[in-house]
Amino acid sequence: MKAISLEQLQASVGTEVGVSPWRVVSQTMIDQFADATDDHQFIHVNPERAARETPFGGTIAHGFLLLSLLSAMTFETLPPIEGQGMGINHGFDKMRFMAPVKSGARIRARFLLADLNVRPSGWVQMSYDVTIDIENSLKPALTARWLTLTMVEPREAHA
Repeated sequence: MKAISLEQLQASVGTEVGVSPWRVVSQTMIDQFADATDDHQFIHVNPERAARETPFGGTIAHGFLLLSLLSAMTFETLPPIEGQGMGINHGFDKMRFMAPVKSGARIRARFLLADLNVRPSGWVQMSYDVTIDIENSLKPALTARWLTLTMVEPREAHA
């Protein structure tokens, strides 16, 4: 993916800057997340019981699994900034889980660049309004304002 200039990115504030490819949230992925986080609640890891005892008809993904997939969906969707070094999560505002994601469902992320602030230190703070869509669902899985920080070298350093 070709890098874009900071000026191009600044001109994109207020617009949707990317939509990720669809990805399947498999039961294996859910089980591995349960192992990594020690969250083995039956609604995530026991398909028979979840089908019997929940309104979901089977297991559903952890909300935090969906949230954690945003990083991967960002890397496969948004172009880097020219001179970009490392980037880090800075937090979330107004994050909400809106609808459950059933095992085997496909999701994708939509990124609207809500704000961009170039700090004197070289850090660029971006705020994205992020929505994770569930294929064939009117309700999204989650919505959030995601804050990120990216270190960008001064133009002279990479010209």
